[in-house]
Amino acid sequence: MSLDSTNFETQAVRTQTEKTQFLEHSSPMYLTSGFVFEDSEEMRAAFAEEKDRNLYSRFSNPNTTEFVDKICKLEGAEDGYAFATGMAAVFSTFAALLDAGDHIISARSVFGSTHSLFTKYFPKWNIETSYFRIDETEKIESLIRSNTKILYAESPTNPGVDILDLEVLGKIAKKHNLLLIIDNCFATPYLQNPIQFGADLVIHSATKLIDGQGRVLGGVTVGKKELIREIYLFSRNTGPALSPFNAWVLSKSLETLAVRVDRHCENAYKLAEFLEAHPKVNWVKYPFLKSHPQYEIAKRQMKSGGNIVAFEVNGGVQAGKTFFDTIKMCSLSANLGDTRTIVTHPASTTHSKLADEDKEVVGITNGMVRCSLGLEHIDDIIQDIKQALEEI
Repeated sequence: MSLDSTNFETQAVRTQTEKTQFLEHSSPMYLTSGFVFEDSEEMRAAFAEEKDRNLYSRFSNPNTTEFVDKICKLEGAEDGYAFATGMAAVFSTFAALLDAGDHIISARSVFGSTHSLFTKYFPKWNIETSYFRIDETEKIESLIRSNTKILYAESPTNPGVDILDLEVLGKIAKKHNLLLIIDNCFATPYLQNPIQFGADLVIHSATKLIDGQGRVLGGVTVGKKELIREIYLFSRNTGPALSPFNAWVLSKSLETLAVRVDRHCENAYKLAEFLEAHPKVNWVKYPFLKSHPQYEIAKRQMKSGGNIVAFEVNGGVQAGKTFFDTIKMCSLSANLGDTRTIVTHPASTTHSKLADEDKEVVGITNGMVRCSLGLEHIDDIIQDIKQALEEI
């Protein structure tokens, strides 16, 4: 379905698959594993890719196509592929594009499972990774080798909500003919579009804010058509495809992404202001607080600061334990981007597999709290956080 509007909200709501003979207003679910053909010639032409049509839901499905089309429009991408999870998107993207002996340069502040790919699994295939600190982008060029193929980063980072200058990364990648891949999960297509700054590919864990209600798993990679072609062929053979049901849920979720994220950001900013003034909080990091080290960069490349606030309670391990054990309303969970506010202890959960020195490098302390702001009334969120801090 073509649209004249280029406005984000309209594209998110009105991008749909073609209607069936029933002329439904909302896209139906296509819960089928396969598709039938009129005759042997149509089947041959379809598998030979002479005819564009659905073959098998591991390859494509009207629901996954609609979801991918929306993300492509919202990110300004040429093509995309949807995955069963965000980590399936990360792994499959790298696996499809890398060969044995290739080299990756990555920001050190990445999700724990991504770090495990780089340090535990990719070395099995003679693929090495060199890290740079988020505050040392000027050292990236010194890490480039003749076999370097990919420059990778998250921005904002997980869990420390640090910001990398995407324009700087884009210029470095272009200068040295590297593929720039950006994990845009924390920002969503609503707050930030890395392709505008030179990214070749953008990855999302759709499980987070894109779903936004803690219901389904999903991932997606979008970007340049020729790169997505390689990712599609790899995934078609290895099978990490998103299910039609989850694709339908995620596509419907995108219809409310803008209004939800506006509220998430409003709540996050107000909580960050409250925490910054609290005597039992050592530090607070939120991209749109002026105290954030990369505040100016965040303001330049993001529409708003996102829904994640990171802070450290005063008193170390025991203070952190007391805080989490005293929380009443907010959820203790490793997920984020839900309608419900979630507090997480990265040092013992999402990033627990990191060595102590690695945690220190990326700013994960024993007293650090990652708070994913939900859609509850901000007064109730602050009250719950306040009463837990008072018990420390």
